[in-house]
Amino acid sequence: MASKKKPRARATPATTETPDAKHPRLDRYATPDLVAAFVDDQTEAVAAVRAASADIARAVDAAVPRMRAGGRLIYIGAGTSGRLGVLDSVELTPTFNWPRERARALMAGGDPAMYVAVEGAEDDAPQAAQDLHRLGPTPNDVVICVAASGSTPYVLGAIQHARMCGALTIGIANNAGSPVAALAEIGITLATGAEVISGSTRLKAGTAQKIALNTFSSALMVRLHKVFGNLMVDLRASNSKLIARAERLTMLATGCTIGVARETLAACGWHIKTAIVAIERQVDVATADRLLDAADGDTWAALDAPLP
Repeated sequence: MASKKKPRARATPATTETPDAKHPRLDRYATPDLVAAFVDDQTEAVAAVRAASADIARAVDAAVPRMRAGGRLIYIGAGTSGRLGVLDSVELTPTFNWPRERARALMAGGDPAMYVAVEGAEDDAPQAAQDLHRLGPTPNDVVICVAASGSTPYVLGAIQHARMCGALTIGIANNAGSPVAALAEIGITLATGAEVISGSTRLKAGTAQKIALNTFSSALMVRLHKVFGNLMVDLRASNSKLIARAERLTMLATGCTIGVARETLAACGWHIKTAIVAIERQVDVATADRLLDAADGDTWAALDAPLP
């Protein structure tokens, strides 16, 4: 059912567009001071995400049941925000073996805008609705909409369409009182303030978005049992580096030798969780897979469950 929630007027001016009073003569700095100004300013990104951590946690908890029901993560953005959404979506597959078709990203201007700015694309709200409609959003999907200004029409159009389809909407913005945060079901404000270079939201506003997206998606994957302890045990071992990492993670989790890790991983298609359960429970990989399936992929539960 379509939401009747209306975006509030912004309570304060767009601070991301306000000149930074700390650096009015930035272009006159000596190079070491210039570099220090940029680096030091980035620490405010961490503080902004920390201040929004309760809202990020709410977003994670709301997304978990939808992902368990087969839903997708769909990232929406324009410019830097859109590119960060693409990056987060792409990295979920090699890092957590998350199905590629369940991590999608839409960017104002389409795929070419990943590399070259497409002028005017971010102002096209109807196009966002069309782009999202082609993906066929469902109530199990989670649509993550990111805009530094919090007022990008393309992003607002996507939120409105996603809510009409019943999808969970998460709005991430860098200005207080933004329409993106107000219109989304869960609004996350990363109040990074003025940029060192006025209006250049690829700086700390973008950094805060990257941290927030990393935090949201990584915490979500932990809740979906993609991590054992703090070990990344559901990666896709698709190259020699990741194969070596799978061996190392198996050894760390079980204390086994590299020979045992390699042999067991090879027997189960390099699925680390299966190898851990097989080694720890001293069972074959087929039995280990059955234990994991019965435990909904929870490695701890599979280690404690009675043998079938």
